[in-house]
Formats: sequence, C-alpha cells, structure tokens
Amino acid sequence: MKENLIIIHGGGPTAVLNCSLYGAVREAQASGLVEHVYGAVGGTGGLLKEKLLDFGSVPEGELERLPTTPATAIGTSRDALEAEDYARMADILAEKHIRYVLMNGGNGTMDACGKLAAVCRDRGISVMGIPKTMDNDIAVTDHCPGFGSVARYMAGTVRELGVDVRSLPIHVVVLEALGRNAGWTTAAAALAREQEGDAPHLLYPPERPFHEDEFLDRVGDMYRKLGGVVVVASEGLHDDEGKPIVPPIFQTGRSTYFGDVSSHLAQMVVRRLGIKARSEKPGILARASIAWQSPVDAAEAEEAGRAACRAVLAGETGQMVAFRRLSSAPYRCETFLVPIEEVMLGERVLPAEYLAAGGTDVTEAFCGWCRPLLGPELPSMARLF
Repeated sequence: MKENLIIIHGGGPTAVLNCSLYGAVREAQASGLVEHVYGAVGGTGGLLKEKLLDFGSVPEGELERLPTTPATAIGTSRDALEAEDYARMADILAEKHIRYVLMNGGNGTMDACGKLAAVCRDRGISVMGIPKTMDNDIAVTDHCPGFGSVARYMAGTVRELGVDVRSLPIHVVVLEALGRNAGWTTAAAALAREQEGDAPHLLYPPERPFHEDEFLDRVGDMYRKLGGVVVVASEGLHDDEGKPIVPPIFQTGRSTYFGDVSSHLAQMVVRRLGIKARSEKPGILARASIAWQSPVDAAEAEEAGRAACRAVLAGETGQMVAFRRLSSAPYRCETFLVPIEEVMLGERVLPAEYLAAGGTDVTEAFCGWCRPLLGPELPSMARLF
C-alpha cells in the first residue's frame, strides 16, 4: 500500500510560496511512491482540524496557475503550538497514512518542523523543511525563497519613486520596509541606483541603533544638496536600548505589529526641520506582487519544493533544504540539506561587511551578493538633465 504526503504552510506568505507548493506537488505526483498528495488548509491549525485538500481533485489548470499566484493557495497560519498539539498532529498523520510531511515557512515554521520531526521519528513519519521568508533571516542558507522577489519589488519601486522625487525636488519621502530584526529588505533598495546621487539617499536597517538627531542632520544636509530626498527605513528601527522608535501597536508571542515608522519619521522631518515630507508604506503589497516577481526566485522556490520532496521520499527527516552560493558572476547556486536543529529560530541578520561605515548605506559586497537574486535588469529610466 502506498503512503500519503502532506504539505503545510506557515507564517507570512510571499510572491513565490506557491512555486514551492507547485514543485513539491508535481515531484510527489511524478514519483509513483505516493497515493495521495494533501495540503493542510490553513497551516498547522488546518491539520489539527483535519481540513485537508487532496491535490488529486484539483483541476490541472488550477495547478498550472500556482507559480504565478501570490501568497498561498492552501492557506497559512501563525498558530502557537503546545506539546500536546505536536502529539495530536502525529496521531492524525498516522491515522491518515501520511508518511511524508513537508513544512514550508520561516523561522517559526522551522522550529515547528523540528519539533514535529522529533515526535514523528519513532512512528515512521518523515518530516522535511522548505525555507520561505521575504525577510531572508533563516540561518545557514545563503538566501531564502521569497526574498528575491521582494528585493526586486523594493529596488524597482524605489527607482520609480526616485525619478518622481527628482522631477519635483521639494520634499523628503520616507518609504518603510518590512523586516523586524533583519535589514535585508531595506538593503535591497540600494539596487535601485543607476548612478551616483540616485535614490535611495539614506538607508536605515534595524541592525544599527537609530539616533533621531543624527537622522535629522543627515536628512537636512541631503535636502540642501538635492532638494528631494528618498529615505528607506525598516519597520523595526530601535534605539540604543533596543526599544522600538515607535511603540508596537500589538504584540503576541513572536508576532509584532509595529507602529507606523515611515509616518513617524516624516512627521519628525516636518516638525523639526520645517521641510515638506510624506511617508509611503507598501507593507504586504511588497510581498504579494506578481508583477515584480523575480524569475530567479520563482525557479529556486520551485526547486526547493522539489528537492524537499525528493529528500523526504528517500527517507530523510528532520532537515531543511538550503541554498549554497557557488558563484555570483555568473550566478550559480545549489541546494543541500541542513539539520533542522541548526536553523530552528536561528535569525540571520545583515553581516557587518554588508553595512557601510556611515550606517546609512550598504557596501558593494552586498550589492554583488544581492543583484543576481533580482533576475533580469530593472527597467532603465530616461535622464535628460
């Protein structure tokens, strides 16, 4: 009797999460080793409620639309799980003859993946992790599926924003980037520049403490020089004591809903400097854009799903698919397996060598690392003066 496989999504969606889903489903269907391929509808909570989707009943046309559909077609969650929940999930998996489990998500999901693998180990159930996060903060792996697309979005959008501000150089615009503790998304905006002086003019990732007076001095100097200034700031900016510069609106467990940092900074510029300023906050639009989806990111996300499926069907368990950079120019990357214990809730922030000495920019080393993940060159903008 053939066994079954299930795919579970966790945490915030990305523009390529369904690419990994597509890769895993197609790999399982083609293997000849699986009777049913299920999706947990609504993440781990869906599994606990036994809400399962059988991909064998999904029309072919719907499956083929997965790679160009953002978010997750099976739903996700941020469930706070207790020991008894993992035990119950193991029971459900056994009852439904599900021998293979793929958990696709970020840091919290990889923690859950490791805990589920531990309780399933003696029951003949294999559990494998697929990385996913636009924050790019999972440990060990060179980068995470989901980041390349949000990086392309940030770079492309800031390039467009910079052209607008340059054409009417009368104000400061603060654009807020997602990423509570890691500044990868903020840093990616640097790829917007075509030549010296282009936006973004100041970058504020969360890896370095934010100092209000220093920020205002730099914005003022830049405004006097250029007339129009574009600032990209992380939602997770904090002071020397680690306190957010804007108190969180809501916080529960690991989930923090930050205050409006971009609005706070723009109002500060208006009040303290007397300069017209406005804020922009793409928020989840940045992670949901198929228009800015990176084809490199999409292809790697699909391969992550396929690699995880191949590994779990071969009997591997308690591991995560990761990416190893072989070359940046030309870009080459390969997948490998890492023990899940090495990534469970391990957070990877921007390393010091990627942060410029002044604290408000990134180095060329970062740009060289990041550029291939965006895919094709961004549209170049006309410049007549």
